[in-house]
Amino acid sequence: MLFLRGLIIGFSIAAPVGPIGVLCIRRTLADGRAHGLVSGLGAATADAMYGAIAAFGLTAVSGFLVDQQTALRLIGGAFLIFLGVRTLRARPAENAAVVATPNGSLRAAYLSTVALTLTNPATILSFVAIFAGLGLSETGGDALAALGLVAGVFAGSAAWWLLLSGGVSLLRTSFTPRRLRWVNWASGAILAGFGLLAMLSALS
Repeated sequence: MLFLRGLIIGFSIAAPVGPIGVLCIRRTLADGRAHGLVSGLGAATADAMYGAIAAFGLTAVSGFLVDQQTALRLIGGAFLIFLGVRTLRARPAENAAVVATPNGSLRAAYLSTVALTLTNPATILSFVAIFAGLGLSETGGDALAALGLVAGVFAGSAAWWLLLSGGVSLLRTSFTPRRLRWVNWASGAILAGFGLLAMLSALS
C-alpha cells in the first residue's frame, strides 16, 4: 500500500509542466527520446531523494534545505537562465539530425536535471505537506516501509517522464527545422523566464 501511495504521489508531483517538463520536451524533440527520458529520470531521482528525506523523517536535513532556499533558488534560477539562453542559440537543423547519443551526453542530460530539480526547495515542501496530509510523514521507524514509499515515488515520477518523452517522440518526425527553431525559441524563453522568476522570488 505504501508503494502504491508513493507511486501516486510521485506521478502527481512530476506531472505539472514546469521548467523540467519544458526541458524534457525540448530535448526529446531536438535530440531524441533517449535524451528526453534520461532527463526525466534525473528529475525522478531527485524526487526520490526528497521523498526519502520526508519518508525517513530527516527533519534536520529538510530544515537545512528550507533555510538555504534563497541560495538554492538563485543557483537554480541562474542555471535555468543559462539553459534558456543556450536553447535560444541552438541550431535546430543539427539537433534534429542527431540519432546516436553519446554516453557522455546522456550522462550530462541526467545529471543536469538531477541538479536542477534539487535546487528547488519547493519540492521538499511539497513532499512534506503531502506526506503529512496522508499520514505518511512518519513510518514508525520501519525502514522497509520507508523504502517502499520512496521506491513508489521514484516509479511514479519515472512513469510520467516515460509517458511524456514517449508521446513527444511520436510527434518528432513531423517537426521541420523551421518548427524546431520555433520550439527552441519558445522553450528557451520559457526556461529563462522560469529562471528569472526564481531569482526574483529569492531576492524579494
